Amino acid sequence: MNIAEAKEYIKDTVELYLTKDEFGDYRIPVVRQRPIFLLGAPGIGKTAIMNQIASELDIALVSYSMTHHTRQSALGLPFIREKSYDGMDYSVSEYTMSEIIASVYDTVTESGIKEGILFLDEINCVSETLYPSMLQFLQYKVFGKHTVPEGWVIVTAGNPPEFNKAVREFDVVTLDRLKVIEVEADYPAWKKYASEAGIHGAILGFIESNRDYFYSVETTAFGKNYITARGWEDLSDMILLYEEAHKPVTESLIGQYIRNDSAVKEFAAYYDLYNKYRRKYDISVIFSGDTDPEMKEEAAAAGIDERLAFTGLLADVIKAELGDIMDRSDVLKEIRGSVSHIINGEEKDISRYVKTLIQAKEKSLCVGKRAGSLTSAQRHKGKRMIALYSELLKHGTDAEEVKAYYNSKITELKGDVENEQVRIDNLFGSVKEIFGGESNEMLTLVTELTLGKSSADYFAAFGSASYKEYKELLMVGDRKENLRKEILDIL
Repeated sequence: MNIAEAKEYIKDTVELYLTKDEFGDYRIPVVRQRPIFLLGAPGIGKTAIMNQIASELDIALVSYSMTHHTRQSALGLPFIREKSYDGMDYSVSEYTMSEIIASVYDTVTESGIKEGILFLDEINCVSETLYPSMLQFLQYKVFGKHTVPEGWVIVTAGNPPEFNKAVREFDVVTLDRLKVIEVEADYPAWKKYASEAGIHGAILGFIESNRDYFYSVETTAFGKNYITARGWEDLSDMILLYEEAHKPVTESLIGQYIRNDSAVKEFAAYYDLYNKYRRKYDISVIFSGDTDPEMKEEAAAAGIDERLAFTGLLADVIKAELGDIMDRSDVLKEIRGSVSHIINGEEKDISRYVKTLIQAKEKSLCVGKRAGSLTSAQRHKGKRMIALYSELLKHGTDAEEVKAYYNSKITELKGDVENEQVRIDNLFGSVKEIFGGESNEMLTLVTELTLGKSSADYFAAFGSASYKEYKELLMVGDRKENLRKEILDIL
């Protein structure tokens, strides 16, 4: 199972575990809600999907790595309490609440969200003193004498023994109390995520042509060599910041994230070529429709790596533009109801009402952050909404002024969509002119736009005759793998 499939399986399981009957009781009793055990190699996204699941289900998330926990921190510390039995006084050992369970209660109290996921990573690396208590926890959700609150689903994760010397293999008694999901590194699943997450184009292009460098863990005479999906994503974030700061991306930097000398050298060489192509080709003329004949000839005669890098540069530009349009469109749709209240005269004190909306959105972001379920995309969208509400306050305090300002934003968006449609037509027209309408480069472009969430959402919302024409002509879903094989054969 790949990580995308695992995410959907876990999401479905959590959703069903939280299903209630007509009396408000959970349909599956807590004792029979088997914790999920996600077993897979390091760095493939096990932790990342938990935040996505919590966000999509609108529940809370508390995450803990079990590697640093002792019996005392997980179960609580002992203390003496005086009790009376049959008229006699006794000193009895009790335990304080577990740090882990206390965190769940704190999250419920501070966020107001009563249902969630308790995610325990590296569950099969617990200390020797804590290991015997795990069976009780996995079956009854109890640490010491304290129980995880109802409505909290246990999801655990761990690495197979070959990746971690500290791993303790669970016995059958323990495994029989878990829903075990084995996950493998899978490039197609990661590529879809990477397209949505804005992974650097140089990384996407490099891995597309070098699948063996997507994920690898091996032991050599000089130690462990490893390449993980997490490493590529973290490297992407750093490269983007280095580029913004005009700092050089060196093999030394790459090697801090990709621990494989061969991969480091080859990616560094590819990145240098990628930047060379960025400087060599003025891709702005592609979107304006004024293709330079000399550039056209040069691109058409280039090698396969250069043509794919060129196409990747075009895809990066257009996806960023479409993503911005969709972000603005989503924000305008979301505040439309609030603006309608003002325009229809339902709110007399407009200033107070808009300030209330800003406060509500700020509180929503704080709740999501405290619940552990706020994604970066949600945070960005929320900040944009707050900024737009703040602009409403500046541009008017009566209904007509608010209406005029909102309509100006709608008109601005419509104008940008019209301009973008022209740029999309010019893009497809230029790629056809340079490489051909049924070329591998055209297929690569259409595939990138189909995989990207923002670009796919844009085409669903606003359409594009050019995109539709080439998507249908090339039958993207059927030809993606054939294209990959053709490219690998050429290389």
